[in-house]
Amino acid sequence: MRRREMGVLAFTGLAGAATAQTAGGFRDSGLVGRLEGPNIITDPARRPTQFKEAPMLAEQVRAGRLPPVEQRLPQDVMVVEPLRSVGKYGGTWRRGFIGPSDGENGNRIMSADKPLFFDPSGTELRPQLAKGFEVSADGKRTTLHLRRGLKWSDGTPHTADDWMFWFNDLYTNRDLVPAPAPELSSNGKPGRMVKVDEATIAFEFDEPYYLFPMLLAGDTLVGGGQTRLQSNGQTYALYAPAHYLSRYLPKNTPVETLTAQARAAGFNNWVQHFKFLSDWQLNKDVPTLCAWRMVQPINTQLWVLERNPYFYAVDTEGQQLPYIDRVQMTLAENPEVVNLRAVAGEYDYQERFMDLGKLPVFIENQQRSHYKVHLDPGFNGADSVLFPTLTYTEDAEIGDLLRKVEFRRALALGIDRDQLNEAFWLGLGTPGSTIPDESLPESPGGEWRQKWSTHDPAQANRLLDAIGLTRKDREGFRLRRDNGQRLRIEIAVGQTLSATWPQQAEMISQHWRDIGIATDVKVMERSLWYTRAYGDKHQIALWTNNGTESLYLYPRYVLPVDPIGGVISNVYAAWFASNGERGSEPPDPEMRRAFALMRAATGQQKAERDATAKEVWKIAVDQQWGIGLVGLSPAFMGVRVVNERLENVPGRTGISQHCRTPWGGHPEQWYFKT
Repeated sequence: MRRREMGVLAFTGLAGAATAQTAGGFRDSGLVGRLEGPNIITDPARRPTQFKEAPMLAEQVRAGRLPPVEQRLPQDVMVVEPLRSVGKYGGTWRRGFIGPSDGENGNRIMSADKPLFFDPSGTELRPQLAKGFEVSADGKRTTLHLRRGLKWSDGTPHTADDWMFWFNDLYTNRDLVPAPAPELSSNGKPGRMVKVDEATIAFEFDEPYYLFPMLLAGDTLVGGGQTRLQSNGQTYALYAPAHYLSRYLPKNTPVETLTAQARAAGFNNWVQHFKFLSDWQLNKDVPTLCAWRMVQPINTQLWVLERNPYFYAVDTEGQQLPYIDRVQMTLAENPEVVNLRAVAGEYDYQERFMDLGKLPVFIENQQRSHYKVHLDPGFNGADSVLFPTLTYTEDAEIGDLLRKVEFRRALALGIDRDQLNEAFWLGLGTPGSTIPDESLPESPGGEWRQKWSTHDPAQANRLLDAIGLTRKDREGFRLRRDNGQRLRIEIAVGQTLSATWPQQAEMISQHWRDIGIATDVKVMERSLWYTRAYGDKHQIALWTNNGTESLYLYPRYVLPVDPIGGVISNVYAAWFASNGERGSEPPDPEMRRAFALMRAATGQQKAERDATAKEVWKIAVDQQWGIGLVGLSPAFMGVRVVNERLENVPGRTGISQHCRTPWGGHPEQWYFKT
């Protein structure tokens, strides 16, 4: 840690900021605050008795276009105690995005529609869309209490019927949901959703499922929220607006009529049309439960959100949230442009795409551009990971090598992570494997940080020789075993979260020259990268394992268990999620053992689950399903540039995937001071 602390100090001094005097300056520098956030008031006695609204909505009430605020709020309103002070209404939150493939940028802002959420530490459950829950003593039944009187953004009541509509009409339709959500099964046995009353839903399982409430809050197929999981062609998320979508299903309207409607709207069939209609990023008419609603879609120069007049939260003085009127995301051609605009002070709060390597520049321009820089260190083991695709088939020789653990280990041992850390993390990261921070209960221990993750070209060469890659050409590159031509491995890099991923891949290709492996770095647009990833078309994909510090809440970058897209094997993921009905069973006994451990964890209490997670991590690292590079740093959305006028922003916010940064800082209670 001392190395990372001194690195931040050096750049803080370079930029002319206040210089810390001790070895503990990583925090004393002022760049890293403490984890904090607003308080969610659950005591009914503290519920305000009078309510107020934003001026823009008050004008609509006077004009008769909206009912009064008292009629728009739910009976079980969520009360948010602002972090530092009660705010003022108005203003536009300026932000950057990089095009239609950057939907997750907005999904995170729309995270108020998740059933449950977390406290600032990302470890304790808090109410959100639901006001509470309970789990039966035997763990087989979880009951979720919705907020009575909750309304969609168009004013239509939101009830348990919206949840049953999703479960009965969407989830069981294999045209819309090809594979079931593994999170809706306990130990591989599917569960059931039951309506108790208009505001109560129960989930029943045949075996204990003590983990389920955490999954309802995580970034999972049951906890992602409507906006997260009913966009980009997905139809998960536990509920959907029945009053809006039901008429577009064959169950309620003849297929011929639906097909004609789809073609008139420019789609080939009713399924494509339905997925567009349920996608909040593209269809401004689909109702939402979030703090803001979309008024200008993602496929434009300006992606714009505007306050939801029916949002279910107020502050402690009864003012309906959010304070900020609009969120405006301006299109940038790539992450580098986003960084340049942030330095120029054109954004009010931007953490996405911020390059840790530009930290000195960000600090140097704080006063001139009227913003503050915050660093939020992560707990995930690798901000950058190389994921060999285990079911790659386009080249039989390459596919066979990627499935050999000796080959994966050799590639891992051929990387100089210290050089990567200095070049792209300013020396602030921790080189090593993919395991989470050793302070976390799921970590298998510090010795697993180094397992197959040190720079050892000699051992790498021995492993490659042992699997038959002994012949080399005049330049020292190894030859294929099938045809004697030069062996070439491709690293696929998406134009996405990290501006330096292409450069990282190029540096790794230089490292691999020393073990005789020729490498091609292929940089592609994000949506194409995803399409190829979902089809298992990449040989090796460069990505991150952010979120895996809580294994069960976001396991897709440790094991291929998520049927809507991973980077290890979508064929194996489909098999796992469908209990063998789809995809293919992995021939690797270690993968099958890890799958069995994941299934068993659903019915375990926390201490036993933590022990199971450690075993899964040991297998994953030993097998090198993900080749970790450098992590435990602020590099993955942990560099924040914040307008100095923006209030109630946390000094530090959790950047784990399940914390959904920036939503983990509760932007509904941010406001601009005058």
